[in-house]
Amino acid sequence: MLLRAALTSFRRGETLAAQPVSAVLDVSLKHLTAYNAVCGFGLRDALPLTYPHVLGFPLQMKLMSGAGFPFPLPGLVHVANRITQSRPLTLDEQLEITVSARDLRPHPQGTQVDVVTSVSGVWEGVSTYLRRSGGAGGSGEELERPAASAVWKVPADIGRRYGAASGDRNPIHLHPLGAKVFGFQRAIAHGMWTKARCLAALEGRLPEAVTVDVRFKKPLFIPGRVEFSAFEGAEGWEFAVWGKGPHLVGSTS
Repeated sequence: MLLRAALTSFRRGETLAAQPVSAVLDVSLKHLTAYNAVCGFGLRDALPLTYPHVLGFPLQMKLMSGAGFPFPLPGLVHVANRITQSRPLTLDEQLEITVSARDLRPHPQGTQVDVVTSVSGVWEGVSTYLRRSGGAGGSGEELERPAASAVWKVPADIGRRYGAASGDRNPIHLHPLGAKVFGFQRAIAHGMWTKARCLAALEGRLPEAVTVDVRFKKPLFIPGRVEFSAFEGAEGWEFAVWGKGPHLVGSTS
C-alpha cells in the first residue's frame, strides 16, 4: 500500500525527490564552434552566456527522466529561463556541472518546477517547466509590441541545426510531422536557440557579471519571420522577439 501511494504521488506531480547529478568536462572547440555558428555568436575565449546550458543538457535529461522527478518528459513546457554569471567561463577551463531540481509549486494551469544547472560556482541557469493539468490558458498579461530593431528570417532547418549542436532533438523542433504528433501545425524553434540568438545580437554590450531572464511565450513556427527589439535602460537591456504575437520577452540586470 505504501509503495502504491508513493507511485501515485509521483504520477500526480506532488513529490520532488530527484537527486542532483554531476559531471566534470572540458570544452570541445569543435562543438563550441558549431554552437556559435548556429546561434550567431563570434568565437572568443569567453563562452557564450547560454552555452553552459547546452553542456549541462545531458545531465538535465538524466535528472528529468530518472527516479524522483515528478513528471514524464513528454508534455512538459519550457516557460522561462534565467541565467546568472559572476564572471565569464572560458574555453580552457575544466567545468564542474551539477544539475538539480527544486521548487515544485502550483500554477494556474498546472504545476511548475525549476531545473537548476550550476557550473563551477560562477554560472547558474534556472529553467522553469510547466506540467499542464487544466486551468485557464494564458497569463492574462497584455504585452505592448515594441518597435523593431531588426527583422530576422528564421530558416526551416534551424530546429535540426540547433538540435545537432545542442543535443536537444525533441521531435517538435525537427520536422513538421513530429510537431503535429504533439499538436503543433509545424515545427517550432527551440526556446533556448531564440534566447541565444538574442544574446548574440547583444554580444559585446553586456557586463561580464550579469543576469538574463526570459519568458517563452507563443511558439515560433519555422520557417518564420520575426522582429527583434532591444532597448537599453537604466537597469539593463529589455529585449523581445515578436511575430504575430510575442515569442520571447527578456531583460538583463
